[in-house]
Amino acid sequence: MLRITRNFVQRNAEREPLQVQYEEFPFLEKDTLMDYSSMQRLGAKLGFISGLIQRVKIEAFERMLWRVCKGYTILSYAEVEEYLEDPDTPTKSVVFLISYWGDQIGQKVKKICDCYHCHLYPYPSNNEERDDVVEGLRTRIQDLKTVLHRTEDYLRQVLIKASESVYAWVIQVKKMKAIYYVLNLCSFDVTNKCLIAEVWCPVSDIPALRRRKSGATVPSFVNRIPTTDTPPTLIRTNKFTSGFQNIVDAYGVGSYREVNPAPFTIITFPFLFAVMFGDLGHGILMALFAFWMVLYENHRKLKNTRNEIWNTFFEGRYIILMMGLFSIYTGLIYNDCFSKSLNIFGSGWSVFAMFKKGGNITIHENDQLTLDPNITGVFKGPYPLGIDPIWNLATNRLTFLNSYKMKMSVIFGVIHMSFGVILSTYNHLYFRKKYNLYLVFIPELVFMLSLFGYLVFMIFYKWLAFSHKDSKDAPSILIHFINMFIMQNDSSLKPLYPGQNGLQIFLVIVAVLSVPVLLLGKPVYLYWLRNGSHRLGYERVRRSSDEDLCLMRAHDMEEGSSHSDLSTSGDHHSEEFDFAEEILHQSIHTIEYCLGCISNTASYLRLWALSLAHAQLSEVLWTMVMRIALRMDTKLGVLFLVPVFGLFAVLTVSILLVMEGLSAFLHALRLHWVEFQNKFYSGTGVKFCPFSFSLLPSSFEQDGLL
Repeated sequence: MLRITRNFVQRNAEREPLQVQYEEFPFLEKDTLMDYSSMQRLGAKLGFISGLIQRVKIEAFERMLWRVCKGYTILSYAEVEEYLEDPDTPTKSVVFLISYWGDQIGQKVKKICDCYHCHLYPYPSNNEERDDVVEGLRTRIQDLKTVLHRTEDYLRQVLIKASESVYAWVIQVKKMKAIYYVLNLCSFDVTNKCLIAEVWCPVSDIPALRRRKSGATVPSFVNRIPTTDTPPTLIRTNKFTSGFQNIVDAYGVGSYREVNPAPFTIITFPFLFAVMFGDLGHGILMALFAFWMVLYENHRKLKNTRNEIWNTFFEGRYIILMMGLFSIYTGLIYNDCFSKSLNIFGSGWSVFAMFKKGGNITIHENDQLTLDPNITGVFKGPYPLGIDPIWNLATNRLTFLNSYKMKMSVIFGVIHMSFGVILSTYNHLYFRKKYNLYLVFIPELVFMLSLFGYLVFMIFYKWLAFSHKDSKDAPSILIHFINMFIMQNDSSLKPLYPGQNGLQIFLVIVAVLSVPVLLLGKPVYLYWLRNGSHRLGYERVRRSSDEDLCLMRAHDMEEGSSHSDLSTSGDHHSEEFDFAEEILHQSIHTIEYCLGCISNTASYLRLWALSLAHAQLSEVLWTMVMRIALRMDTKLGVLFLVPVFGLFAVLTVSILLVMEGLSAFLHALRLHWVEFQNKFYSGTGVKFCPFSFSLLPSSFEQDGLL
């Protein structure tokens, strides 16, 4: 500031030796009443006030000085190259120097500076003092710069050392925060000297918990508290099964001790996916990609990326691996590799046996030939593995594959749904609702097998009973199945087997009779059980059941199994029974199940539809891209093949692997959630989330500390 204001003073310093006298109030007029002889003319020296003021106030400040001091001040200010910034506020300031005459003007100037919140600094009166102050300030500034530089170096070294330990510090802080959060959930006893925590703990972990508590520095004890609350659901998983368990939990967390569909999903989910995605080449690419992720699953960059799409693929690497392996298997069964068949074992069909007398002339003169398996030597036997590769050249290939895949989809669907109904027996038995076996499970299974199980039987019977010799006389299964529902006997339609019409009528009657049993059986039985005429017998049975319940509770306490479900079932007798509500609930379940058997069976036809779509897209991609380059017989064909193959690879990965794979994944997910799990799985439980330090790294990743 002194350096900037030096130029302002140099012009005024030349006037100081002159000792020019000025009148302080020249504008005062003489008054005849005043004694001028007694007044003295006052001489005033030139004074200076310097300081800092905000840039936005400088114009108003200058006007105020001019009006108050009547022009007896000279304001000089300058804008420096780098504005002096207030550390408390981000406002900018400029340097000013005020030259004034007289002490009274100086007092006014100081008051005005105070009003505008100026920062005033002492200003020496002569050049020698100003030079001494400037030199002193330069020395101090240099010393401060040296101190700041050394301080920054020291802080840099401290931060470098701290950065080596920041990861451990963050872990300690996170652990302490988690521990104190849990402690805040505890309650004090009546003496306020002990913390009481009521928690859920797996029975198998109680011995380990007690062993660890025995070695703690603070004495503590563990007590088992009887409760009627339903415990949360704990399902122990590993890195392989966790992905499949997440698929099930996305539908709903199972109730306590309910049958968990995840072990069966490990096989059925990738298999149904592969039925829709079946291609040997695509399956190999998918399996290799998943196998690469499995090999590098502990790689830090792959695990800790913030890309959500990549994290989804990486977390499901074992699911993708299983889907790829099953796709390889179904691709071998379909004999489909990038829309082309593999002739590994040699075709079982031969065309030469049909035209042996005419030689090869007939074969060369006809573009299309019909192979008759009834002629000896034309059909030698089935292909050892999968579909015969000759079907890839046949014009009726789609007709054959559509029939095969459609029937296969129905078979898989009926087996899958029947298996789900069978799994419900474990829930009925465990929750001690044996009446559901007779009034719910058996009617559901009878209804399913009487109609759609019989459809599967007709498919297998037609495959086994009719060979290529009498294939022209084979009746239509679809027409027979439709006639079965309308109970119409078409004499013009050849039956599959003797007595077919009578058996079909019997099965329809059984299926129809199972509906009222499913609808009214459970509500009527529960009504009779609580309000029937056999009240005394019921009370005797209930007392014995309560005694058995107490014995089972004691046994479970010894064996280490939870008893909350038993206490719930024991208290179930005391609940108020509403017959109308039970009828309404069972009516909804019956309508949903009966209509669902039809719609769910038709829903499994998506296996056929998506398999056909995937095969056709693969064939179109090969025909429209690769075959064009492979047919070029010029010298430039090789050069043209390189970019074409790159385009083929990009389209294969983006469309057939990613898009088609995602579509097949979603459809397989729907088949498990809707068609399979709703037969036995309620998914209304609460997941057991234990306190564990191993779960803390997930919060680190969200904070970007890993």
